[in-house]
Amino acid sequence: MANHDPRIDAYIAKAQPFARPILERIRRAVHTACPDVTETIKWSMPAFEYKGPLVGMAAFKAHCALAFWKASLMKTLPADRGVDAMGEFGRLESLDDTPTQAQLVKMVKEAAALNDAGVKVKREPKAAKKPLEAPSYMLAAIKKNKKAHATFASFSPSAQREYIAWVTEAKTDATRDKRLETAVQWISEGKIRNWKYVR
Repeated sequence: MANHDPRIDAYIAKAQPFARPILERIRRAVHTACPDVTETIKWSMPAFEYKGPLVGMAAFKAHCALAFWKASLMKTLPADRGVDAMGEFGRLESLDDTPTQAQLVKMVKEAAALNDAGVKVKREPKAAKKPLEAPSYMLAAIKKNKKAHATFASFSPSAQREYIAWVTEAKTDATRDKRLETAVQWISEGKIRNWKYVR
């Protein structure tokens, strides 16, 4: 098999026994349909590229998944696609759930043709996050501590938002008060909300 990545060999070998024939069928179809495909690993899963991302597959404990990068533009994908797993086919739990070799080849050929033509998927721009305003009780507590007040004012909007969300999403008043007390202490020490996880 041309353009064979040994990491994908290892991935398939480590997969659950039910998953191996599914992954092998997909891989074989990709190479049949697009001989110039390049294998790689993306997001810890096998991926196939041809003039850009083409298709990816994954194996989990009880199912496999198959996802085409430009699925929204493809006409060869089934209309009754699965929605109970990532990708366009839902949970692939056996070869019977998996498109046939001929169906897969047809889909991969269409995906490769889209990449050949340089067609791009129109991605919706991410909506800007609404500013999260600190409630008055929180601002009053921060203002009582000069260091905390100065530090909080110097934080980026996202760093401020993390503290505001943490305090305001508390389910009880007691939890909210405890979080607020901790927040003021940490802010006065110049710490962002998730400072424990910063290396």
